[in-house]
Amino acid sequence: MFAGAFGPVAVADERMVAPIPKGWSFAEAATVPIVYLTAYYGLVDLAALKPGESVLVHAAAGGVGSAAVQLARHLGAEVYGTASPAKWDALRAAGLDDRHLASSRDLNFEERLRTATEGRGVDVVLDSLAGEFVEASLRLLPRGGRFLEMGKTDVRDPAAVAADHPGVLYRAFDLVEAGPDRIGEILRELAELFDRGLIEPLPMTVWDVRRAPEAFRYLSQAKHVGKVVLTVPAAPDPDGTVLLTGGLGGLGRATARHLVAEHGVKHLLIAGRRGPDTPGAAGLRAELAALGAEVTVAACDIADRGALAALLAKIPADRPLTAVVHTAGVLADGVLTSMTPARLAEALRPKADAVVALHELTRDLDLARFVVFSSVAGTFGGAGQANYSAANAFLDAFAHHRRALGLPAVSLAWGTWLPDAGMTGDLTDADRERHARTGMVPLGPERGMRLLDAASASDRAALLPMDLDAAALREHHDVLPVLLRGLVRTPVRRRADAAPAAAGAATATEATLAERLAPLSAADREQLLLDVVAEQAAAVLGHGSADAMEPDQTFKELGFDSLTAVELRNRLGAVTGLRLPATLVFDYPTPLAQARHLLDALDLPEPPGTARALLGEMDRLESALRDAAVDGEDRERVTARLRELLSRWQGEPVPTATAPVPVEDDEELAGVETPGDLFDLIDRELGDA
Repeated sequence: MFAGAFGPVAVADERMVAPIPKGWSFAEAATVPIVYLTAYYGLVDLAALKPGESVLVHAAAGGVGSAAVQLARHLGAEVYGTASPAKWDALRAAGLDDRHLASSRDLNFEERLRTATEGRGVDVVLDSLAGEFVEASLRLLPRGGRFLEMGKTDVRDPAAVAADHPGVLYRAFDLVEAGPDRIGEILRELAELFDRGLIEPLPMTVWDVRRAPEAFRYLSQAKHVGKVVLTVPAAPDPDGTVLLTGGLGGLGRATARHLVAEHGVKHLLIAGRRGPDTPGAAGLRAELAALGAEVTVAACDIADRGALAALLAKIPADRPLTAVVHTAGVLADGVLTSMTPARLAEALRPKADAVVALHELTRDLDLARFVVFSSVAGTFGGAGQANYSAANAFLDAFAHHRRALGLPAVSLAWGTWLPDAGMTGDLTDADRERHARTGMVPLGPERGMRLLDAASASDRAALLPMDLDAAALREHHDVLPVLLRGLVRTPVRRRADAAPAAAGAATATEATLAERLAPLSAADREQLLLDVVAEQAAAVLGHGSADAMEPDQTFKELGFDSLTAVELRNRLGAVTGLRLPATLVFDYPTPLAQARHLLDALDLPEPPGTARALLGEMDRLESALRDAAVDGEDRERVTARLRELLSRWQGEPVPTATAPVPVEDDEELAGVETPGDLFDLIDRELGDA
């Protein structure tokens, strides 16, 4: 609207401005002036559109087009619109049914709309197209009418148009023709329509001005519906008030000190459930006051909308709220199957409910910062943290929602913190050992606050401030969250090359667990699985070895909770290749019970030495004999050996009638003691044949 308006200050004609309607963001307000003024001036001042008339709006999903559809419907006209078919849903949402829609991509719109109007055409065309599209649009005014050209890429001679299309009034126009006085009048009329809810702000796609090249590229590809808006980041008012929620916890205290000492915040409002009664609150207030800040500590449940509204109402007008930093949260861990409405609310209320209340009660206060503290649990998924993960995922998504509304927002999905900083101060050594295996180095207050500063000034809605240890990522690559696996190169698993001695089998270290178990007896299988369970349990708990693990000791006695239980499930799933339930530790509460469950789930072949295993070997032998092509002396040797094995199996004397070749004289028969040995011998004989 004004020259030089891309900057912090613009000089404007007072006749051409009007107050922003209450409750609107600057981004919403930015969608209105050019498009609604253009549509209003064209339809009302130039076309004098009347109730009952019909109007064709080209590019009806664009800026002026979207405004024109709303205004024309408000004026009582029948509206037809063209747009690319991909945007028809937006026009349907604006009230146009399929009979009133046509494509702006080809000339078929002419015939489609002529049929829809039963040959009558329309009374007014609001055009932004060119070439043959203009000709086709003019033919949709068979009874005369008004043709308003706002695109001005293909301007026609009004007299020539009137000669070729009798009764058609052609007018190409610019908004500036209306003049400052009329523009001001139209703005005030539009404001009244908005206040009464008769028209609404346009759909918008919002970009931070620092990403303007992306915004203009998006605009040039005509992907948008409504308007594309650039927002300009603002610095917090140094004389304003900063609201810090959860500011009396470990992480909140560090943030409060940082805001005062490093950012010079003069007026800090710290809100917590217990307020001044929180242990250490008076000391923190005195410490910050010594740094020059006026600090108010208030008791307020931020998720209680009424209590929050009362708190915000007490902020003096001469120091308005300029920034919100929401650090509050509660750890209430549990696996998904253990969730109840109460357990969900315990984690969701201080995060999801609170941030919605903060958003709704501050959205028209022109905040410069809206920072929420989230957790990597919402991004990577926290083992045994179903409700906590969901709460933090909501915060991350809500920051995107605020950005889409043109409001400042950033959600910080923090990694782990050192003890006494944040909620992770309550974690056990085993908990911290588990976090270390994800490659996250616990943050100290100084480094964490530097990350806070960097993130607060970012143009992104959600960020993950953390410190990653590349060596730890590589070491524990097999248990990393999926989103971190692309950061490390994992060693390639190599299978042993096939060789006669190994018969193509993998080495012991490379063989799968099922391959290692298959040749073992039942007792040995159980012991191996018990060792595997103990090793993985010890690793989860951070123990150096599994020596202290007793087969019949419960996992609860060993120190497992819902978090470590899920990690053990994940580890055993990776080792066995099985899909295991999150409740594995609770369903099979001891290492021995778990080993026996895994043994059943692996569906291994029968252990060697059982009747079923022997019968299976005999089936293989029968098949080999049936397909054999040996005769003469070789056949006699095999027959003799079979008779000898059968006699020994039945406890009878070994037959000698056929005078078999003595075993001691035949090196190949020297090691044959079981059906499996015999099967291997026959394989070699048949192979030689």
